[in-house]
Amino acid sequence: MTDQVGAEPTATGRLGSRYAVRSGWQVATLVGRRAESPSAATLVLDVPGWPGHQPGQHVDLRLTAGDGYTAERSYSLASAPDGSGRIEVTVQRVVDGEVSPYLVDSFPVGSAVEVRGPVGGWFVWDPARDAGTPVLLLAGGSGLVPLMAMARARRDAGDRTPFRLICSVRTDQDQLYADEVAGLAARGDGFEARTIFTRAVSLTALRGPRRLTDSELAAWGWPPELEPRVYVCGPTGFVETVSRMLVAQGHDPSRVRTERFGPAGG
Repeated sequence: MTDQVGAEPTATGRLGSRYAVRSGWQVATLVGRRAESPSAATLVLDVPGWPGHQPGQHVDLRLTAGDGYTAERSYSLASAPDGSGRIEVTVQRVVDGEVSPYLVDSFPVGSAVEVRGPVGGWFVWDPARDAGTPVLLLAGGSGLVPLMAMARARRDAGDRTPFRLICSVRTDQDQLYADEVAGLAARGDGFEARTIFTRAVSLTALRGPRRLTDSELAAWGWPPELEPRVYVCGPTGFVETVSRMLVAQGHDPSRVRTERFGPAGG
């Protein structure tokens, strides 16, 4: 996910990797990265003694310069829990930001970063608790990140809980995990996915560029009578609009879990 909270510091060049570790934090090492879109990258972090996490949780990352200047942001975990001690976060570059451009473009493999987490217990999918209950995932832009952790956890466990994913992005250049999502939908194990575009579409698109409509949500989601678990993640405007639509369609508000992000300085 993009940065959730925080003020915008300046002076990107000050970020570095010399740390005096504080209570509650531990040092992780960047061991890999891969591009997810022209403006986003997944960072693979090795975290010694990582306690494990649930899909939907997030971590705090903190970078510290040699002069003691720090910058801290929160990012959703993209990886399913696997007991390996490695975690993944997908970072979307924020225009004129400090932290996200550094992490996406400049943070070198082998460098250290402080990690605190996992954080959060409300916006999680628990296959042991929720097995068999239909799940509806609604993502706005990089709000797909924690929902992808849920989809990956389902796949890795061989779970066949019915999942439906609706992802709203501006253009096809803004899609995250496009090939992986298509692969999940092609497995034939009860995972369905749709991506809509709000600004521009390709010539082969079956739908013009516009926001998700009430009728589309009703047609592509689960009917409220099935009492699905619903997870909505994205910018505040997307989350509020979609949540209102769900409740108006008859979904129990207590079964609609939301995670939102806004300007954080990047």
